[in-house]
Formats: sequence, structure tokens, C-alpha cells
Amino acid sequence: MDTAAKAASALRPLAGNLAYALFAVGILGVGLIGVPVLAGSAAYALAETMGWKEGLEKKVSKAGGFYGVIAASVLAGLGIQYSPISPMKALFWSAVINGVVAVPLMVVIILLVQKESVMGKYTASRPIRVLGWIATGVMGAAAVRMFIPG
Repeated sequence: MDTAAKAASALRPLAGNLAYALFAVGILGVGLIGVPVLAGSAAYALAETMGWKEGLEKKVSKAGGFYGVIAASVLAGLGIQYSPISPMKALFWSAVINGVVAVPLMVVIILLVQKESVMGKYTASRPIRVLGWIATGVMGAAAVRMFIPG
């Protein structure tokens, strides 16, 4: 699928003539939920990394870098919309990148949740750790398989 119209058409068996409206409402909802969360999480992460003051409860004058990251993120997203980059291809490749990057992140998370020095009394139980390793193995196998032709 290389256009939003084709994606909406795929919903026709489910939604009939309302497929385009269903797709539009879904995309609007995802945007309204996703954009602030992604921009905010990027701002928090960068501000903490850089040692900047951060937080939505702070005034712009007190946390300029934090709010600057939010503004830059939103403007970058807006710029991509008006660029020649295909939104459908961008969604596809961002999902591919997320799937590959998730594996090492899951490894780090599982290693951290089993350390009492990090988690204290909230250390993950053995069954949870086993499930975590199984999920990580499945994700890793899927990521590797994705790069094997055929």
C-alpha cells in the first residue's frame, strides 16, 4: 500500500461505504494521541539527557529547551507532511525500525528488572523473566527473518 486511499479501500469489506470515514477518523485519532505523546516523550528524554529543566508544569521561560524540542518535533512532522516522502512508506519503515530496535531494548529491560539493586522489592519474578526472554526471542527471530529473502 502506497497511499492512504488504498489503505482506506482495504477497510471496505469491514465498513462498506463508510471505509473512508472510518480510516479518516482512525488517522485523526492516532494523530491526536500520538503527536503529543511522541513530541513530549522526546522532549523529556532529551531534556533529561542534556540536564535541562523540563516539565509541562513549567513555564516556557523556565524550560525553553524542553518546549523547543516539542515545537521542533511538531514542526518536523508538519514538514514531512509537505515533503515528497510517502507517508505510507514512512509508516512502514518506522515500524520496521521499531521492530528491530525493540530487541536490544527488551534485553536491557529484562536485565534491569531482574536486578534487585535497580528494582528493589519490585524485581521481576522468574515466570515474568522467562516470558520476557521468550518474547525477546520471538521478536529477535522475527527481526532476523525479516531480512532473509524468500
